[in-house]
Amino acid sequence: MNQVTEASTEKFIQLPKWRIRYHDAGQGAPVILLHGSGPGASAWSNFSQNIEALAKKYRVIALDFPGWGQSDEFNPETGKRFAVNAEVVIDVMDGLGIERAAVVGNSMGGIASQMVTALHPERVTHCVTMGAPAPGGPQPFYQPSGLTEGLKILFEAYRTPTEYNVRRLVEIMVYDSSFASDALIRQRTENALANTNHLTNFLKGLATMHIDAVGQDDMVHALEKSSAPALIMHGRDDRVVPVEHSLRTAALMPNASLLVFNRCGHWAQLEHAAKFNALLDGFLSGTTA
Repeated sequence: MNQVTEASTEKFIQLPKWRIRYHDAGQGAPVILLHGSGPGASAWSNFSQNIEALAKKYRVIALDFPGWGQSDEFNPETGKRFAVNAEVVIDVMDGLGIERAAVVGNSMGGIASQMVTALHPERVTHCVTMGAPAPGGPQPFYQPSGLTEGLKILFEAYRTPTEYNVRRLVEIMVYDSSFASDALIRQRTENALANTNHLTNFLKGLATMHIDAVGQDDMVHALEKSSAPALIMHGRDDRVVPVEHSLRTAALMPNASLLVFNRCGHWAQLEHAAKFNALLDGFLSGTTA
């Protein structure tokens, strides 16, 4: 296998509505990695510790959603954010000739995994989420007292993407604050400032980021009928999306398994990369729809 780097795996695809950057590595059953939100987020920043390991056995596709990384900008007037993300996943699959794939999503990307599984069950072999909000119930993306501590800092970092605020964001995303290295903070800050229109458009479209915007009743009913094997992962110490969300999601899906990482925040795939990679491989290899 060729060396797996951000540059060596980078590709672009023109979809009906969007030009999308993605990373393509390995051969085998397709696994699509879907990143979360946050200033400076991208497919590579969210999954840099996973792509090479998974590509030894699978064809790994990791895409930048519209409004992040080097994909096209997202105009919130053109559609609801979560619905657009799910649409892009299907369009990428169609464009690459992928009939069925495992969808693996962190946070916002986990919502996309849920939506694709609910709305396009024939296209999904496995559904995996990490730190994802749960559909259903009153305002499940927000807590009764309002935004979580992590979401407050995330929005502050969007409004003022300084290294200081990006450091605060990374530190609250993880259990061990030493994970927030100077190099990582600089990289995330540079990524955020590379296209400030992404930041502005995110703030303009906050209303469409609410989980209620995805038609949650339809999602709940579809997930309750889903036959797809599902692995629902969450960090016990997640201060962005509390672990209770994954308890609900696992209860909804008939073929779901729930895995809670101790000493883990919002980024299980990065903070516990080796364990995550092994567990994901075992789940994909050991289960079939």
